[in-house]
Amino acid sequence: MVNVDSLSALERFGHAFGGRVPCCVRINPHVLAGGNPHIQTGHIDSKFGVSIYQLRHLLRIVSTYGIDVAGLHMHTGSEILDAGVFLEAAEILYDAARQFPALRFLDFGSGFKVQYREDQPATDVEALGRALGESFARFREECGRELELWFEPGKFLVSEAGLLLARVNVVKQTVSTVFVGLDTGLNHLIRPMLYNAYHRIVNLSNPRGTPRVYSVVGYICETDTFAWDRQLPEVREGDVLAFLNAGAYGFEMSSNYNSRPRPAEVLVENGRDRLVRRRETLDDLLRTQLEAEDE
Repeated sequence: MVNVDSLSALERFGHAFGGRVPCCVRINPHVLAGGNPHIQTGHIDSKFGVSIYQLRHLLRIVSTYGIDVAGLHMHTGSEILDAGVFLEAAEILYDAARQFPALRFLDFGSGFKVQYREDQPATDVEALGRALGESFARFREECGRELELWFEPGKFLVSEAGLLLARVNVVKQTVSTVFVGLDTGLNHLIRPMLYNAYHRIVNLSNPRGTPRVYSVVGYICETDTFAWDRQLPEVREGDVLAFLNAGAYGFEMSSNYNSRPRPAEVLVENGRDRLVRRRETLDDLLRTQLEAEDE
């Protein structure tokens, strides 16, 4: 199912496929979901989706090309805490859906907040599910159509399932702080630098050590800081630290920046571990380079 994100793309889609291929259209409801501004995608300044205020133009394109719009989609961001805000966006999508008689589903994306900090709240998915289920049932009854309700809760499902393990290369005292330097960096976990995201860090090697304050940094020639002034059980060179909530936007956003290979992936299933992706080597990084031809 192609999810069309702009009027120009919708026009190109209609020109190429007309009504022969169904599609979904992403709507920007202009609702600020709250939370981390780096991961909000449904507000007026977002690049995503067709503005709800462009609905009449959208309908003209659909009519002109006979486009089969099977679904409408929205995604307000990744930190839904207030069910009321989400329901406000849902009502906007319901209003738009009334204009599409052949609609088969509404896709509310995701945005369920997971708990990155121990003192942080998470999305109450049960309460949200009850409230949205009731509003969706009322809408289906009103419009007389058996529409499906879709979600894409990828982060909610996998975030807590993944850990990044890193070894301490150096504990470095400076005049301002104590740095813990790791054998990983923003090339493996970019969320702290890209989103100012918080990840809990656990000292697996010395969990009962005396708490001390550290700045945890990576091995890249950038300011790839994972945490400033983080209290951890005493860290020693050679210790292994674990970053929690690395299952979402962790490995899939990793890179080979600074010619650094990506780490191995290990799956733990029913108490047993098995390698599911081997560690990269320098040969892997050089494999796509071509030798210069002799003149």
